[in-house]
Amino acid sequence: MDLKQKNVLVIGSGISGVGAARLLSKAGSHVVLFDGNDRLTVEDIREKLPKEMEVEIYTGLLPEEAENKAQLVIVSPGVPTDTAFIQAFRSRNIPVWGEIELAYRQAKGKLIAITGTNGKTTTTALTGQIMRDYTDSVFVVGNIGNPYTLEADQTTEKSVTVAEISSFQLETVHTFRPDVSAILNITPDHLNRHHTMENYAAIKESIARNQDENSRCVLNYEDAYTRAIGERVRAQPFYFSSQRKLEKGIYLDGDAICLADGGEPVRVLTVHEMKLLGIHNVENVMAAIALTYSMGVPLEQIRKSVKDFRAVEHRIEYVATKKGVEYYNDSKGTNPDAAIRGIRAMNRPTVLIGGGYDKGSEYDEWIEAFGSKVKWLVLLGQTKEKIAECAVKHGFTNITMADSLEEAVAVCAGKAQEGDAVLLSPACASWGMFPNYEIRGNIFKELVYDLED
Repeated sequence: MDLKQKNVLVIGSGISGVGAARLLSKAGSHVVLFDGNDRLTVEDIREKLPKEMEVEIYTGLLPEEAENKAQLVIVSPGVPTDTAFIQAFRSRNIPVWGEIELAYRQAKGKLIAITGTNGKTTTTALTGQIMRDYTDSVFVVGNIGNPYTLEADQTTEKSVTVAEISSFQLETVHTFRPDVSAILNITPDHLNRHHTMENYAAIKESIARNQDENSRCVLNYEDAYTRAIGERVRAQPFYFSSQRKLEKGIYLDGDAICLADGGEPVRVLTVHEMKLLGIHNVENVMAAIALTYSMGVPLEQIRKSVKDFRAVEHRIEYVATKKGVEYYNDSKGTNPDAAIRGIRAMNRPTVLIGGGYDKGSEYDEWIEAFGSKVKWLVLLGQTKEKIAECAVKHGFTNITMADSLEEAVAVCAGKAQEGDAVLLSPACASWGMFPNYEIRGNIFKELVYDLED
């Protein structure tokens, strides 16, 4: 679609919406930027945009004239697509894209796209680092915090873009087609928006919908959903496994990560050479190896980059040691499955901070994963009563309720003894108490730094 002179409505004025509006303006579109939050002012939104950019801005209620003249709608990931407002455009055959689709159509070069319930950010960051160590023009974008739309017009035919793609972003892709894709795992998450696991899994699978037999899709062999996807995709499936040897793919053999691709298996590196904790990070590393190997990066370069790579901020991130207690920030553990991975990474008795916004998750498997590792649970947020009830049902009663993160950290400091760990791994989203998990994690770190040594 030629965007020049098109009347385009951008819905949502967050970082994704602003990025989309800027890209559309550069493409010559007539842009209307709308945010339904009536607490925002036009001036609030205009401050986020280049001063010279021409754009109509509306908040609270979109005028009927602006709605009727839209020839294309771009929705931000936070905007549900099953609302009557969005469906009204579709009923009039007005195309509805997400900012990922818009950026993809404007970008050049090769594309690596990564999705999955957990591990996306670490895998994307590591994949991006390996590519940057190998070639010059690399862009790491998407759900990792750097909108694709802010970088798309900077790409060239020689560029490689590494994109972390969420299920919210995949709802609105159409022609989006990565050269190499990955679906790391699929476990219950965001069911308040996607409603069923079948729908959620189908949305994740759409990352590979337009790929053909000349492309590759990296999949987790130990996940029933992704293993089944490998039987359906047109792309060449390339598996990774932490539990068995594969005839073709990346697998863990003892403490060694190995590659099999038609010849004798090659030992890439051992888990002891990595700076990342936990079997989930071994899987993330295997996925990144599979992705970059599929892009033609030599194994020696991959090996060196993996050895040098450190944990992503907010993902089982070591913060400090206070009075012999190690503190870890796993604020990105925003669902039970991710939080289970955080617990499994701990190698000492742990005081755990959990709770937050209710996304409709169940917490039984998370509580069961405590085993002998979690000695005390400190709960806060909207879900604290729900989680406490679940914990008691499973026989875990060492629970303290807190009204704030500051109180939770103080309780943990009192409960933890020398040789223990304190882990913020909430199993819930941050909304309601914090704007996002990054701010939650940063506040946690500041609170830890302020504790007495």
